[in-house]
Amino acid sequence: MIDVEEAKRFVLSELLALPSTGMTLVDALGCVASDEILAHEAVPGFANSSMDGFALRSADTATGQATLIVAGALLAGDAPSRYVEPRHAVRIMTGAPLPEGADCVCMIEQTVVDSDTGTVAISRSVPVGENVRYAGEDVKVGQTLVGAGDELDAIRLGVLAGQGFATVSAVSRPRVAVISTGNELVSSGGALRYGEIRDTNRPTLLGLLREAGCTPIDVGAVRDEYDVIRSTFERIAEECDAIISTGGVSVGDVDHVKGVITELGGTDARSMQVAVRPGKPFAFGRIGSRRVPAFGLPGNPVSTRVSYELFVRPALRMLGGHRAIERLSVDAVLDEALKRSSDGKLHVVHACARIHDDGRVHIESVVRPGSHLMSAVAGANALLMLPNSDGIARGETVRAIILSAEALARRDEAR
Repeated sequence: MIDVEEAKRFVLSELLALPSTGMTLVDALGCVASDEILAHEAVPGFANSSMDGFALRSADTATGQATLIVAGALLAGDAPSRYVEPRHAVRIMTGAPLPEGADCVCMIEQTVVDSDTGTVAISRSVPVGENVRYAGEDVKVGQTLVGAGDELDAIRLGVLAGQGFATVSAVSRPRVAVISTGNELVSSGGALRYGEIRDTNRPTLLGLLREAGCTPIDVGAVRDEYDVIRSTFERIAEECDAIISTGGVSVGDVDHVKGVITELGGTDARSMQVAVRPGKPFAFGRIGSRRVPAFGLPGNPVSTRVSYELFVRPALRMLGGHRAIERLSVDAVLDEALKRSSDGKLHVVHACARIHDDGRVHIESVVRPGSHLMSAVAGANALLMLPNSDGIARGETVRAIILSAEALARRDEAR
């Protein structure tokens, strides 16, 4: 057996980011910018009001008491047409340009308007610049908006839209083919014959790939026949950026996937027994003329999920050009003792984690073990990394990979 880190190094050692392509801002969400993008416009482009109120001269309120003549109004989008004379003010709305002559804005709640006399009374000194957003205060011309290698989240895309960009050059989103292998697998919703099981791995992986920002390609299920599996791998290796297959990597008589990957990958491939539970059998190679990474995962559903998190997701993040390829991991406190046997393996356990009042992440419960018990892990939001030992006592810390950061803060009604 080899340890998890050695297997991961083999997978990641020669992977490179995919080529870049132009895409719309909407399509670029979650992708990685391939070039530095500089601002060509100042934001805001002009001094404007940050409040509804009155634009005026600060000097007119120096004594703390002022009654000013209201000389018109400005709405957002208006171009100011008059100069603000001394002892005058202009009614102004949020976002409207600051008129020439004015140097501050007094918010409407701090004024008293007399419509009969056309004046506004202000009973305080208003300093220069109050409630004014100056040109270039947010973005200056030539400023870096997005660096090469930055992930394009919603805020960065909003900043680019604010400069008038409609498209951006970004690393291509990985297209990942998903295959299930097994004569026993059924994808339809009809009645099962004795010995058949429904294919849960493929829908699970297709969903995980969408969550990871990849473009999934559903290849379907293939039978446990060497030639069929090989021809399927050869065909889709020319159509996608990565392949994930489940089943056929253990030591059974019809476990052909490991043989197909090692044969097609040559020196770029290995069939491995990894010192991890669940998920020990694993195959990886780069196949086809494009040396597409192909992952052979175990067929038991929980093993599939663990292998995906440990080996596949980081590799796909690397293909997508991301700097951070691993999920968030933290030291978490065990709220109950955790038993395990000393067997020389890393045990990966699904668990429910929450942030408690002490500010630390606590493991409130763990999922019953079993590489086939998919429904049991449905509510888990963390994977515990349990090193070889005879167990961990209550109150000790364990390393946890966080699968859902939002769920860490959730508080159930019963608590």
